[in-house]
Amino acid sequence: MEQTVKKVDGTYDFTVPGFTANGVYAGIKEDPKSDLSLIFSETPAAAAGVFTTGTLKAAPVLLCMERIKGGKAQAILVNSGNANAATGERGYRDAVEAAAAAASLLGIDKKLVLTASTGIIGKRLPVVKIKKAMKRLVEGLRPTGLSAAEEGIMTTDRFPKMALRKTIIDGREVTVCGLAKGAGMIEPKMATMLSFLLTDAAVDRRLLAGCLRRVVEKSFNAITVDGCMSTNDTVVILANGRAGNRTLRAGGDGLPRFEDAVLSVVTELATAIVRDGEGATKVIELSVEGAESVGDAKKIAFTVGRSNLVKTAFFGKDPNWGRVYAAIGASGVPVREEELEIFFGGIPIFKKGRGIEKADRRLLEVMERDSVAVLVRVGSGRGSFTVFAADLTHDYVTINAHYHT
Repeated sequence: MEQTVKKVDGTYDFTVPGFTANGVYAGIKEDPKSDLSLIFSETPAAAAGVFTTGTLKAAPVLLCMERIKGGKAQAILVNSGNANAATGERGYRDAVEAAAAAASLLGIDKKLVLTASTGIIGKRLPVVKIKKAMKRLVEGLRPTGLSAAEEGIMTTDRFPKMALRKTIIDGREVTVCGLAKGAGMIEPKMATMLSFLLTDAAVDRRLLAGCLRRVVEKSFNAITVDGCMSTNDTVVILANGRAGNRTLRAGGDGLPRFEDAVLSVVTELATAIVRDGEGATKVIELSVEGAESVGDAKKIAFTVGRSNLVKTAFFGKDPNWGRVYAAIGASGVPVREEELEIFFGGIPIFKKGRGIEKADRRLLEVMERDSVAVLVRVGSGRGSFTVFAADLTHDYVTINAHYHT
């Protein structure tokens, strides 16, 4: 059945049965913008997560990884403006203390509170400020509060990132909603900066974990803005079962439909992160087909997507296919030049070992678009992979040169 997004008065209805949320200003950021968020499930939910593969993990990541092993959670406490990374054992205790304060006011087991943080590395988490704001945060929990929670997790993001899908499983309407933040330091290799997925479907927790890993590989693991990984990358999914469907298990008819809905949500969030890449003006959709393996296709796609020469050419609206050609060769994957084909916006620009000059005028219109599809056909197998990359602009340097100061 076709997935739908419900609108109310022209705006998206970002609500999921059984979940409430809120976001407030706690004083973590200097600017008076929301910086503390809470997502709450009325009942304990099946939970799964994926996290940064960097060896230096922030305190909230370590705590979240530890607690999610139990397969259940009921709340997610998130702050922005402070990463609580490189803060040692004290930072871990700060995360535990903040989570315990939330659990106390919510009246739930403290082990059911997950944590996430984003912001500047190396500063102590202001637990006193967080605890002071906790009552307002909890009292303001409401079904329509996910938009407020999204505001509270944003840092350099230019716009909020939320997505919602509905589908029918086992005769019941099932909702999947996601929110995310991320603009810089995006190439997580397991997650994105921060993303939280909520569903009222009843799902076996082991199946939920497998589903999350698969959809992340096709979405958050297929984007690159600047090739930098964070200490805090976190993706968590909670499934509270309020939809009333039979619990989804391996081999069941409802699993493909549920996974399609989750994949649709995370793909929208992932491409929004690329579009919001710090200073970005374009999304480059890099598809590689005909490689000997998916691994080879992925290697070629990421090599092209990470190339600063390619990224700056797209920012300058320059159809310089030679930079893509050179990046393909730099990937280390054997490619036969006579079989290689390159397309920009569906227009062939390289075939049979040479460029197609007559395509140049048509390419100018393609390069004006804010989203450009680049197709690379290798011609040696069936492996394929798509990466979404951002262009590289003057603003990226400006934003990141002054992020700390």
